[in-house]
This record gives sequence, structure tokens and C-alpha cells, in this order.
Amino acid sequence: MLYLASKSPRRRELLSQIGLEFDLVDVWVDEQRAVGEPPDAYVVRVAREKAEAGLARLAGRQDVLVLAADTEVIADDTVFGKPVDRDQAAAMLARLAGRDHRVLSAVWLMTEDRAECVQSRSRVWFAALSDAEIAHYVDSGEWRDKAGGYAIQGRAAALIERLDGSYSGVMGLPLFETRRLLAAFGVRV
Repeated sequence: MLYLASKSPRRRELLSQIGLEFDLVDVWVDEQRAVGEPPDAYVVRVAREKAEAGLARLAGRQDVLVLAADTEVIADDTVFGKPVDRDQAAAMLARLAGRDHRVLSAVWLMTEDRAECVQSRSRVWFAALSDAEIAHYVDSGEWRDKAGGYAIQGRAAALIERLDGSYSGVMGLPLFETRRLLAAFGVRV
């Protein structure tokens, strides 16, 4: 049985999009980046901790597969988490506007005796944005619960000049890499 260790509606949507049946397992991990921790290592660690927490919650059940992911927006060496309010969302968008940034996703699949990870790295170029354009986007509320304060699958798509990488990875779950990972565990997609 496949379990998704995530509260993200986007990850649920993406897994359903490729025809997978799964249940959810509710987990919480502290998503704080350690001092000096490289962004790539941070994303991999958080995703792994989510999968481990899911596996621990399902302890004792037979034939359990736990899938967990983490996705972060990174500009320079700054990891842009989820903004806590509209001001922080506007500040993030102002820093991302008119330049490129990276989006890293790590996906872990675990059983009691096996754990593997895949990663996706994408580059996203935002158009230059005026303060009014940023305010208009923030007013939409779409920034809530989104790394970097934007949703590529929503209104922000009109603000993005170019994408090099995985669209679904920027959404929160790189489907190509995830499908290959599942296949390595014998899950047919």
C-alpha cells in the first residue's frame, strides 16, 4: 500500500493525475535549515525526515510504501520557504522578479528495509514586476502555503518568462522522477 506523507493538496493532485491510488499519512517535521547547511542537503534531509515520520506512524503494518517530498525555491544561497504573511510574500516576489532562481525537489520512497531518493532541479525566470503587479498577485492570496510565495500552476504562470526543468517539480512533486522511483520499487504507474 502506498502512503503519501504530505499535507500538500498539489502533491495529492499530481499523484492522482498519473493514476496512483494512495492513502495519506499525517506527519510533521521541523523544517528549519541548520546553520551552514547547503540548500540541496536541506531539501533532501527534510524530505527524508517526512518519509521516516510517515513510516514510523505506520509501524507494524505490512507492505507499506511511504512517499514524501520537499520542494524549495532558492535564489543565491537563500532558501525561500512559505511566506507567513502578505508582506513577506511581496518581499519574496520582489527579490525573485526580473531574475532566475532554482527550485529543488527531493522525493523519498521508503519501506521498512529500503529507502531511495530522487531529485529534480529546475530554473525559473520571473519577468520584471512592478510593485503594483506584485501587490495584485499578493491580493489573490495564491501565495499562501507556497514555497517562494507563488504557484506556477496558477496566476503566477503569467509572470514566468521561462522554465528549464520540471513543471511538476516546481509545483511540488517531479512526476518523471517520481514515476521512475516508484517503478524501481515495483509500483506500476
